Amino acid sequence: MAIWNLGSINIDHVYRLDHLPRPGETLAARSYVQGLGGKGANQSIAAAQAGAITHHIGAMGATDDWVVERLKNAGVCTADILRLPGQATGHAIILLDGKAENAIVIHPGANRAIAPSMLAKPLSAIKAQDTLLLQNETGCQVEAAKAARQVGARVIYSAAPFDIDAVRAVLPYVSILAMNAGEAEELFAAMPGDLPVMGLLITRGAEGAEYRDLTTGTVHRQEAFPVTPLDTTGAGDTFAGYFAAALDRGDPVPAALRLAAGAAALKVTRAGAGDAIPSLEEVIGFISNRV
Repeated sequence: MAIWNLGSINIDHVYRLDHLPRPGETLAARSYVQGLGGKGANQSIAAAQAGAITHHIGAMGATDDWVVERLKNAGVCTADILRLPGQATGHAIILLDGKAENAIVIHPGANRAIAPSMLAKPLSAIKAQDTLLLQNETGCQVEAAKAARQVGARVIYSAAPFDIDAVRAVLPYVSILAMNAGEAEELFAAMPGDLPVMGLLITRGAEGAEYRDLTTGTVHRQEAFPVTPLDTTGAGDTFAGYFAAALDRGDPVPAALRLAAGAAALKVTRAGAGDAIPSLEEVIGFISNRV
């Protein structure tokens, strides 16, 4: 069993502010930090930290070698990360206010330069017992999902940043659709009725998360663990990566939800995105004495 993640790689530029800027307002940042992010990289790190064999499939510019080293140090297999001359590594401008709320602007760069021919080798290695992770920050999502499902692998798609056309295109090849509450509302409004997937994972921030098994009608709910948040960036990605890793090793859904909730709770107490995702040992210690 292994996780293959066709995912974005971003360099995060994080600015802390007293409040998020209003239209036309110019603010001086209280601090600035550069770190590793991107929904794909975050999910790969989370899955690897959770103990899964995790292969990241993606692209970045020809420079920024420290990004690959950070992924390797987190336990991610990086052999399938393409280095594209003439393309900038994806990056994000992240604004954080004093209540840990954020506003984010993303430049996709190399993430959107991925072509189907670039994916032939890694996709051919996916086996029926494996899991493919996807998010809406790269090219070739449909091609990758279709290839994975053709060999019987599980496909988990995070519908973010939300785009209904992207969801419609990839949905026929998705096993589990992962969304936050706002994205779920948009999806249900645009696509009422039954969805052609096995399960829905909906994260609700401080209200916890739920998994809807659409094959049996069972709904599993997990409350959030109460913490004092410092930085909510990457919390949903941490949840998704840990949840995928738990399913990959055969954990039942309630156990996977609990582990993922613990990982996300620890993450929001730390500044940063991929660099702040906790280890499995930390998460187990955190949830072991909580109801």
